[in-house]
Amino acid sequence: MNNEILLILNLIVIYGGMFLFYRLFGKSGLYTWTAVATIAANIEVLLVIEAFGMEQTLGNILFASTFLTTDILSENHGKKAANKAVKIGIAVSVMFIIISGSWLLFTPSENDFAHGAFEIIFSNTPRIMFAGFAVYAVVQVFDVWAYHKWWSLTEKKTGDAKKFLWLRNNGSTLLSQALNALLFNVIAFYGVYDLKTLISIVISTYVIYIFTSLLDTPVVYAARKLYEKGKIK
Repeated sequence: MNNEILLILNLIVIYGGMFLFYRLFGKSGLYTWTAVATIAANIEVLLVIEAFGMEQTLGNILFASTFLTTDILSENHGKKAANKAVKIGIAVSVMFIIISGSWLLFTPSENDFAHGAFEIIFSNTPRIMFAGFAVYAVVQVFDVWAYHKWWSLTEKKTGDAKKFLWLRNNGSTLLSQALNALLFNVIAFYGVYDLKTLISIVISTYVIYIFTSLLDTPVVYAARKLYEKGKIK
């Protein structure tokens, strides 16, 4: 199976999984998803692939899903709930840096087979995770602020708080993802990849974010509809 098909399936599974968490567990489900996506994305981002004619890291769709969770929380539960998800993501990142770093301090048994692989992966994790939670903190706070700023502007313009959901969803996310693509990749990978590869990764990351942002809009509408019908805990 080629990378393009796998990425499309990955998008369906991740967005579908996040929506299922929300449907089954309400706000708690989105908070849990934030924790899972934050950890998994910061490991997955170490993998570099080629797909759709671009060189790119994995983890972009998982990162995008964390913006989707804050948009749903903002829309249905308010700014305070969205900011709580951001704080959870930051706290999880810090704890994972500490825990994964401690694994490498142990002396492996002569029968151990995994320490070498852990060392290769998690020796890079502190920098990746630092980039992840530092940029995550800045960009997600900005995203929540921008979402409610767009909301305020459209409500004043139309007098209807429900209109232009697509605008506040995409308007906030596309701006935030531009910051995310640039800041995260420069902090995480400067000096790891040559400049040409780094620029390619930044551009491809943002192109993916554009598509994932546009494709998450139906999910936000569906989440609001479920909430309005009282089907969310």
